[in-house]
Amino acid sequence: MSHPPAHPGDHAADGTPESIPGGVGTRSDSTANRRQRRRFRRRRAAVFTVLGVVLATAAYTALSAVAPLPAAAEAASGSSTVRAAAVDPAFPAWGSAAVGLVGQDDLLVQNGSTASAPIASMTKTITALVLLDKHPIAKGETGPTITFTDADVDILQQVWAEDGSWANVVAGERLTEKQALTAMLLPSANNYAISLANWGFGSVDAFLTYASSWLNEHGLTGTTITDPSGLDPGSVSTTKDLVSIGKLVLASPVLSEIVDTPSTTLPDVGTVQNSNELLGKDGIVGIKTGWTDQAGHCLMFAASVTVHGHALKLVGVVTGAPDYDSLWSQVPTLLASVENGFHEVKIGGSAGYGTYSSLWGQKAALKATKTGGLFVFSNTPVKVTVRTSTASTAAPGDAVGTVTYTGAGQSVTRTLTVSKQVADPGLGWRMAHPQLMFL
Repeated sequence: MSHPPAHPGDHAADGTPESIPGGVGTRSDSTANRRQRRRFRRRRAAVFTVLGVVLATAAYTALSAVAPLPAAAEAASGSSTVRAAAVDPAFPAWGSAAVGLVGQDDLLVQNGSTASAPIASMTKTITALVLLDKHPIAKGETGPTITFTDADVDILQQVWAEDGSWANVVAGERLTEKQALTAMLLPSANNYAISLANWGFGSVDAFLTYASSWLNEHGLTGTTITDPSGLDPGSVSTTKDLVSIGKLVLASPVLSEIVDTPSTTLPDVGTVQNSNELLGKDGIVGIKTGWTDQAGHCLMFAASVTVHGHALKLVGVVTGAPDYDSLWSQVPTLLASVENGFHEVKIGGSAGYGTYSSLWGQKAALKATKTGGLFVFSNTPVKVTVRTSTASTAAPGDAVGTVTYTGAGQSVTRTLTVSKQVADPGLGWRMAHPQLMFL
């Protein structure tokens, strides 16, 4: 009899599984293979994932090791102003005074009236400067020879009558221009001031016209002279102008030598003494005394001094003293107080220039590579300008900026570096801060 066809999965008569129609293996073989393939794919994916992580980590490590570091937080560039305490000059209790410095236009200190006032025999410095402007004396020379006449003797007698200061003169006397200037300036001889005006310009009036133009050309607008000697109270000036005039005297090789001469002997004139009793004391090298009832006792002075290693020439004027003894005692005191007002603004060290701060916690103060100083007077403002550049790492000696000090007509620049090393933070910090390394 016939049997129904076997169903898939049925067993043959001998007990073996029947083949799956159209298949290549048994049902159990197919399931196992699929499972095996899935396991292989999972293992392969895991291997590639691990390999990818390893490769990515290696790449990140390599990149982190060579990537540029972020710049340290630099000290802010900018400027500031420093001032020392103002000097308190020891001005006399009387009159007016001013002191300046050769090479600097502005006065250092000033006290009392700034208005034009009688200047007595200090006028003779203007007479000398104007005469040399018209009749210059070459370096190493003494100028032309001047022959004095009876007219000059008459001028001497006129000065006697006015009770003015004088020096002897005789008809036929022959002096060089430099000698005649010496006769005028050392003993403050009024008669030689008038005689020189006549010799140099033909008349006192012509001299005064020339002098007026000369004063205007030099910007001495507070000064007017109405006579060559200063006996006339119409000859006036300001303390500021007088300091400028004193500087012009020092700039003249002829006059700076004359006013620094204690005494000398001139033909027919005899020995003449410098009326400035402070000459040679406290560095004083001139310049001119003066006295009238209207001006009081006056002194235009100059001093060559050394302060903190700096050679200085100070020029000053004091007017309105009650007597010469007061001048001789007070001018050195004023001069010393002005000298004490000079000081140096120190450059160098690590204070005040700022600090470099790295993002990984290292800090280093900025410091100037060289020390130094800016020499100033009193509370003269000094501008300090700091300019810094970006830096990631730096070692002492590396230039990371500049500091410039400017004041009193001077400018000094120093390179800035760091006080200690700002080092690389290392691979660990680099890898732990990708947001800082790669942004």
